[in-house]
Amino acid sequence: MTNYKTTQLGKINELVNLENGKAFLHDVLELTGCEISVNAVPKGFKVPFNHKHKQNEEVYIVLKGEGIITVDGEAVNVKEGSAVKIMPEASRTIENTSDGIFEFICVQAKSGSLEQFGLGDGELC
Repeated sequence: MTNYKTTQLGKINELVNLENGKAFLHDVLELTGCEISVNAVPKGFKVPFNHKHKQNEEVYIVLKGEGIITVDGEAVNVKEGSAVKIMPEASRTIENTSDGIFEFICVQAKSGSLEQFGLGDGELC
């Protein structure tokens, strides 16, 4: 058994051909501490509903294009390089306002569960 797992997503902009333009990594990488989705959605795409979470915060990282993430009714404009954290109890939705494909990564993890990070979790081998 190895201490790592890998997958190949292909070109990010081609994820637009998947259902809802999403590739979830939880199952294929057997993640145990978070869920990650890699997303590519077409011009005009908008999640047709608001949602919130019971315990997971989300971080959206925009790779390409522009969009709006609406959090508790407030429109947050995002573009390439933007990162937005949303707490579990906040209502949210996302839409593509670009002229082309909107690419982003969404990371979900249990709010308040991070005990170590960065160099505090590393050790030299």
